[in-house]
Amino acid sequence: MARRLISPAAACRVNAGFLGAFSSFHYQSLPSCLSKRSSSVKNCFSYRADSRKQGSRWIRSQPFLSVNNTKFIGKRTSCSVATEPPPAATEEPEMDTPKEIFLKDYKKPDYFFDQVDLQFQLGEEKTIVTSKIVVSPGVEGISAPLVLHGCDLKLLSIKVNGTELKGEEYAVNSRHLTLSTPPAGVFILEIVTEIYPQLNTSLEGLYKSTGNFCTQCEAEGFRKITYFQDRPDVMAKYTCRIEADKTLYPVLLSNGNLIEQGDLEGGKHYALWEDPFKKPSYLFALVAGQLGCREDSFVTCSGRNVTLRIWTPAQDLPKTAHAMYSLKAAMKWDEEVFGLEYDLDLFNIVVVPDFNMGAMENKSLNIFQSRLVLASPETATDGDYAAILGVVGHEYFHNWTGNRVTCRDWFQLTLKEGLTVFRDQEFSSDLGCRTVKRIADVSKLRIYQFPQDAGPMAHPIRPHSYIKMDNFYTVTVYEKGAEVVRMYKTMFGASGFRKGMDLYFQRHDGQAVTCEDFYAAMCDANNAQLPNFLQWYSQAGTPTVKVASSYDPSSQTFSLKLSQEVPPTPGQPAKEPMFIPVAVGLVDSTGQDMPLTSVYSDGILQTLSSDGQPVFTTVLQFKKKEEEFIFKNVPEKPVPSLLRGYSAPVRLDSDLSESDLFFLLANDSDEFNRWEAGQVLARKLMLSLVADFQQQKTLVLNPKFVDGLRSILRNSSLDKEFIAKAITLPGQGEIMDMMAVADPDAVHAVRNFIKKELALQLKDDLLAAVTSNRSSEAYTFNHDSMARRALKNTCLAYLASLDEADVTELALLEYKTATNMTEQFAALAALSQNPGQVRDDALLDFYNQWQDEYLVVSKWFALQATSDIPGNVANVQKLLSHPAFDMRNPNKVYSLIGGFCGSPVNFHAKDGSGYKFLGEVVLQLDKINPQVASRMVSAFSRWRRYDETRQALAKAQLEMIVSANGLSENVYEIASKSLAD
Repeated sequence: MARRLISPAAACRVNAGFLGAFSSFHYQSLPSCLSKRSSSVKNCFSYRADSRKQGSRWIRSQPFLSVNNTKFIGKRTSCSVATEPPPAATEEPEMDTPKEIFLKDYKKPDYFFDQVDLQFQLGEEKTIVTSKIVVSPGVEGISAPLVLHGCDLKLLSIKVNGTELKGEEYAVNSRHLTLSTPPAGVFILEIVTEIYPQLNTSLEGLYKSTGNFCTQCEAEGFRKITYFQDRPDVMAKYTCRIEADKTLYPVLLSNGNLIEQGDLEGGKHYALWEDPFKKPSYLFALVAGQLGCREDSFVTCSGRNVTLRIWTPAQDLPKTAHAMYSLKAAMKWDEEVFGLEYDLDLFNIVVVPDFNMGAMENKSLNIFQSRLVLASPETATDGDYAAILGVVGHEYFHNWTGNRVTCRDWFQLTLKEGLTVFRDQEFSSDLGCRTVKRIADVSKLRIYQFPQDAGPMAHPIRPHSYIKMDNFYTVTVYEKGAEVVRMYKTMFGASGFRKGMDLYFQRHDGQAVTCEDFYAAMCDANNAQLPNFLQWYSQAGTPTVKVASSYDPSSQTFSLKLSQEVPPTPGQPAKEPMFIPVAVGLVDSTGQDMPLTSVYSDGILQTLSSDGQPVFTTVLQFKKKEEEFIFKNVPEKPVPSLLRGYSAPVRLDSDLSESDLFFLLANDSDEFNRWEAGQVLARKLMLSLVADFQQQKTLVLNPKFVDGLRSILRNSSLDKEFIAKAITLPGQGEIMDMMAVADPDAVHAVRNFIKKELALQLKDDLLAAVTSNRSSEAYTFNHDSMARRALKNTCLAYLASLDEADVTELALLEYKTATNMTEQFAALAALSQNPGQVRDDALLDFYNQWQDEYLVVSKWFALQATSDIPGNVANVQKLLSHPAFDMRNPNKVYSLIGGFCGSPVNFHAKDGSGYKFLGEVVLQLDKINPQVASRMVSAFSRWRRYDETRQALAKAQLEMIVSANGLSENVYEIASKSLAD
């Protein structure tokens, strides 16, 4: 379900400053060959606001617990699906006992579907879906029951080879339709179902969003449309005929190519679509509604002219230019870097306000959440622009890594998602600043994935089991999965990685495959073996690598003794050693890299050279519990630069001294490790001060740390965004994660103390940075401009923490004179740090200015929700009743409720008010959208990390949730595993 959104509930583990949520990725000007071709905007159809009555979600076993139904009728801030009571004929399904599904139990399907013809008759009260499927046996001569998945469906008829089946010839329950004795050989199965998209608040299957029909079928949404073998290893060619009222739904879209369209009686019309490529059901898509389009074109490397269209409500069309630019950039990049060309004549993107994930890669018909397409300088930040670039690229890249080659089963999800995240990271890096992008990606991994690896929901990048697959679209599967893919490139180099990719497509195009198939292609293409590398796919937990170094001046050798430990995780108490590539350089006393000539390990002396040129970084293959690597011909004691570029997703525990770290901060040629040295120093400093705070000692800031940051601020040779990241302190969650017992109050107090002390002691430098990085030029989204804004905004946030009159005036000036959302919102965030009238007035002014822009309003919600102001839970509870908030819109929920979980000091309030608030909201959400509710409940997952008082309060909420009547499987799985010993 391509590019996932980081669950905001996970943000309870981090607070690196609110601006971190809007930090940017980077790109530079693209080659002139990517300039727009025949670009046009088609205001094809007028937009009709939907003001249908809001009601309760009928498929749940308890009444909907409404938070607030007040809305701006017709306003852009109202963007939820409509709900109302069901037709009387519909039966309420019973809740089944949750069933765990295991990778070890996988078996091939007994039947394959060769051709699927779908017909949709879209209506205001109900939709009729007719499927005609060509079924063939998996093994000739073997007869088995045909079991089809189905959920929330009303079966109208079922035929086999044109003959309607009698009741005793099939069985239906709340999950399946079973034909006990289907015909031998190939046969035609026809099924007619009735569904109610206007009632579907789960946003899975076919549903309505602001009056338009749209679908979301990954992972198991297609079974909410019709009875089907809803699994990724059943691949078929599809046609889709859509019939609907022409006035209400003038645009009818599905996968593939438009074959035929025309008018029907009664003011209706139809469109027939055909996808020539086999695909699993999760890639099916349908959209119907009032939409306009931006049209452009792209000529592929073989000369194919591809029409590109982005569909959105007409008033938002001007905000789609950057998304179109990103799409064309991605198409060109994939051709140049991987030799992968688009394979159809049409590529559509559709924008919807209500969407559970970030975006979806449906073949030729991508569907996106609004904030990942719509952008203008006035309403979107640099971070929004960067996210659009990366996610548009991600979904497009899935055309090959996910669509042409897909997963055999859902346990293999990282095969498509980890690989495609890696590809979108490389894309954004190539179009911008590689070092800063790498820092951002590693920060995300540490902030979100490391805690998951250390909690009750820890799982390998290929999970062993699940109750609801939706719960395993995780940072582990995606971000850690991308790091595993990156290790192949680290070992084989760019050319070797490309050879492996080429072989992978050559072997498996049009197939549903496994992680082992990707591993085999990489190894076979490079005539290599990576012993125990597959442990990354089967073992959970973050390895810790310890490094002890020693220098022998008499033999001029430098030794690195490495040891590794993978901590126990649920269901995996004992772990095997991992294959860990450790990129290493040695830095001499002048700050220069030493040439590396040879390294001795495991009885083998390896000579290091690259086409006769000296080597300054080498990759050590660390495969055992303990290994020693000895570098020869080292003329002086070096400072080792370890894990360069973050060559493996591990925790590093080295014997580098404080002076070594300051030396690397000033001199390391590897810019990632230069940043990392500063982060290690900051983490050690913060932990030391936390201990002092807990012992009620006076806090004193190490002057060497202040001097180190001052030297970075004044270094004009450094990239400005690198400076911004280098002077940013680690988040509260990162520090709590390093404590035996997490103490949010102490960490919050210490981080605030350091921030204010740095602002005080570096005030002149910070003011100079704000002043010198102002610009009156029109907004441009390129690396230099983004870096300038990032540094200015980071410095302004530091200064505002002082809560001094002159700084407040400065922040107000920046807010009032800003000409783009990046700078206006940064100034608002700076002003919002301190409670008082200035803050209140600024927040009200911002809302009044942007109340008709629902994506900007979501930022406004998030800024207030993440605030560390004492007792903020009361303000968040009030905002639940704000007319612009809608519990049925995932983006609003992520912003307000998920955002609140991003303030450790308030979510983990000692009185339990934060826990009580979230517990109540989770149960309300579960009646509306179980996927979103399960992401929110994950904020409780590491409750055992805190003191006994907090543990008792959090546990009580989890027990209350688990005992609730009619709880969804999604929430049950997260909550029950969080409670398990």
